[in-house]
Amino acid sequence: MGVVIKQLGMLLIISGPSGTGKGTLVRKLMDSDPSFAFSCSVTTRAARPGEIDGVHYHFIDDAEYDRMLVEDAFLEHATVHGHRYGTPKKQVDTLLKSGKNVLLDIDPQGALSLMCRLKDYVSVFILPPSFSALRVRLHTRNTDDPVEIERRLRNARLEVLNIARYQYAVINDDLDLAFSQLQSIVNAEKQRTTRFIPTIMED
Repeated sequence: MGVVIKQLGMLLIISGPSGTGKGTLVRKLMDSDPSFAFSCSVTTRAARPGEIDGVHYHFIDDAEYDRMLVEDAFLEHATVHGHRYGTPKKQVDTLLKSGKNVLLDIDPQGALSLMCRLKDYVSVFILPPSFSALRVRLHTRNTDDPVEIERRLRNARLEVLNIARYQYAVINDDLDLAFSQLQSIVNAEKQRTTRFIPTIMED
């Protein structure tokens, strides 16, 4: 009697220009929803203050990155702001097969590459309320020099042009509201019949 439910894992891609606060939204989602596992990307850039190897990124050198390229070990990879990034394929496959939801926090270039290769994913683009607000955020976080900030702003203006290629968009002006909207997207997608498969049993 009752209902037997089969729940399949979801690949959630959260992307957007640098400085939009997507990392904060990702942390809030991970803290509030134990069904998600975070896929830790690799990068050749140096760790920023407070970043931990194996938690925020796997920090590797160019030789190791080249080896992974040769072995076709990436689900997607891209060079962004002069640094190389990639999503390890094996890590994502293992988590999804175990029934976990997998969260990817990746730049728009990597996200678009991934969406071209895969069919089953949920994509969310995080927007700033304005480019002037984005400039303030990039200066406030104090992790990049002025030249780098200007480069990120130029890239952001191009990145937002691809918003229609994403399934959802969230404007991160008010953090609580943006997080509530992200949760609504996630909760709805968990009930999609391609992932949520209930079987009603005979009495």
